[in-house]
Amino acid sequence: MRPGAGRAAARRGNGLHAAARRSRAPGVRAPGVRAPGVRPRKSGDVRMGAIGTAYARIYAVVRRIPRGTVATYGEVAAKAGYPHAPRLAGYALYALPEGTPLPWHRVVGAGGRLSLARLSPDGALTQRMRLEREGLKFDARGRVVTGRLKSLRASKKKSS
Repeated sequence: MRPGAGRAAARRGNGLHAAARRSRAPGVRAPGVRAPGVRPRKSGDVRMGAIGTAYARIYAVVRRIPRGTVATYGEVAAKAGYPHAPRLAGYALYALPEGTPLPWHRVVGAGGRLSLARLSPDGALTQRMRLEREGLKFDARGRVVTGRLKSLRASKKKSS
């Protein structure tokens, strides 16, 4: 091996032929080369091109939550086919336009907590008022009483 061959290879870049390097737009990586810090895709991950479809599936699940019951973000995501992506359900609901007829207020955080309170206290108050109007009760810590946290869990047990 020639002395210094390693340094010369490092100076050339990613090991591609010079013409191949020039043919790519700046910032575009070769296929299979990940950016630093980017983790490999897991089974629960959703591709960016499928976001519209994923959101539509989540909205369809939220539309089916019966009045007077709630579901967690994890339950909604699992029912939509994304069992390890509860944040996806949160992102989808966050993307809804204001005044939407979708019953977004029936989706709560794990344990019945109103996770909207962190983003918008006014939104959390609206969510709580809508849920109280539907007959749901809250404990002293502001969580939905766990006996009422049943919608998708109950239907999952029936179908098994």
